[in-house]
Amino acid sequence: MYKAETRGITVTVEPRFVEEESSPGESRYFFAYTVEIVNNGSEQVQLRSRHWRIIDGRGACQEVRGAGVVGKQPVLEPGESFSYTSGCPLTTPDGLMAGSYTMSTVGGESFEAEIPAFSLDSPHMRRVVH
Repeated sequence: MYKAETRGITVTVEPRFVEEESSPGESRYFFAYTVEIVNNGSEQVQLRSRHWRIIDGRGACQEVRGAGVVGKQPVLEPGESFSYTSGCPLTTPDGLMAGSYTMSTVGGESFEAEIPAFSLDSPHMRRVVH
């Protein structure tokens, strides 16, 4: 598990390789990740948008931006949490993801809640020992 906290918003990510959605012979590796967002702060917040950086095993970076997550823009009262699962296809057997959520407060203030960097690892990676 990977965890980051920004202004009382804790983001935890648990990635996994999905063998049945992958075709290593065709350079298709599919990863799923479950995210839990917990409001440990003292005020209500709403998740407005997301920004992901997806880096494959060759170092190629793709940026993804969009409104909300899985079609939702959840409102979290203090102490509440929201979880979802999504996925990411890569053409390499490993990679890295990181990013942020744009959160807004009832007062209209916006801030970026960090999504911790997490590795995408499949059993198809070639390990090199020096």
